[in-house]
Amino acid sequence: MNILRFITAGSVDDGKSTLIGRLLYDSKSILTDQLEQLEKQSKNRNDAGIDLALLTDGLRAEREQGITIDVAYRYFSTPKRKFIIADAPGHVQYTRNMITGASNAELIIILIDARQGVVEQTRRHSIIASLLRIPHVVVAINKMDLMDFSQDVFNNIVIDYSAVANQLGLHHVSYFPISALQGDNIVDPSANMPWYEGPPLLQYLEDLPLQTDHNHELPRFQVQFVIRPQTPELHDYRGYAGRIASGIYRQGEEVTVLPSGLKSRIRSIEIGGKPVEEAFAPQSVVIQLEDDLDISRGDILVTGAVLPEVTTESEVLLCWMDEKPLQPGNKYILQHQSRQVRAMVRNLHSRVDVNTLQEVALDGPVSLNEIVKARIKTAAPLAVDRYASLRHNGAAILVDETSNNTVAALLFT
Repeated sequence: MNILRFITAGSVDDGKSTLIGRLLYDSKSILTDQLEQLEKQSKNRNDAGIDLALLTDGLRAEREQGITIDVAYRYFSTPKRKFIIADAPGHVQYTRNMITGASNAELIIILIDARQGVVEQTRRHSIIASLLRIPHVVVAINKMDLMDFSQDVFNNIVIDYSAVANQLGLHHVSYFPISALQGDNIVDPSANMPWYEGPPLLQYLEDLPLQTDHNHELPRFQVQFVIRPQTPELHDYRGYAGRIASGIYRQGEEVTVLPSGLKSRIRSIEIGGKPVEEAFAPQSVVIQLEDDLDISRGDILVTGAVLPEVTTESEVLLCWMDEKPLQPGNKYILQHQSRQVRAMVRNLHSRVDVNTLQEVALDGPVSLNEIVKARIKTAAPLAVDRYASLRHNGAAILVDETSNNTVAALLFT
């Protein structure tokens, strides 16, 4: 049974947590003791019945304020498929938390309040979905019950969002009129919207064909750990452990070690301690080479003629996630998978206006949640691919050296 990882996003009070709660509740994925606790907590808040948002609002501050602050993960399954859901916060100051949940998602559900239509946060989350190249986008137009289940309201929002999707190059966009509070078009078709002829949301999620995003054409393997037992039985053993990010590795193939450029051949490949002749993404393996080379954590083993770019200066698209503004010349730790190097933001070129979705000139320091084009310089060379070609090897984060906070997500362009 395959797994669908998806994230919900939207503005404050659009009903993200309620939607997830409704999916869990109507699909009977809540344990009896959870349901009893939920009913008790709901009675303490109001007399309107079960508050399904409490299923995902796990932090005390979230329950007190009725908002989502951190990304909450929930797991459930149906006879057709397993699901991993990330409930992302809607408040502007917590947009940075949404990026962590979206980085591994195969689908994003963008909720829109039928009363409000497309708002700034809708555009911001859509930009992030576009930048991260999330394969499937679902636009769930919620609270249709508060708009008398109007088809015209639904159609107008579809028209408005379609313009945003076209501008951002979003593909595979599907639209659903729903009421998360009442359950319309969530698990079962809604009798209140006979004009809607599509499937309910859960049926769509169950039947969505998933294509693996693992690229098997460009072999990339980053060393996470060098294994040197140095026991009498394994005195000369030197293995490189890690997870194959993309491509296929075969015994006897020539490999290039980056960023050094050294070459060797694969002596053996092990999976779970057993030798195999070949391995492919996303398997975790131990690779031994025929030559004793100076290879350490963060080095990349590649095969074939198409190599990553080895560089100390890169053009990036950067999403700033710190309350302290970004200014040219600031220094950080750049983490590219398991490799860490010191880095400096040299130039800031332009920023993306979330209202017009156009690139505009910078008129000051970069503030929280702004998306900018920049140039970074690293103290040591990195072996990177363009994010558009290879997601896994084309993204990195910036970490503040003093606070150890992640301050930016960046995509190599």
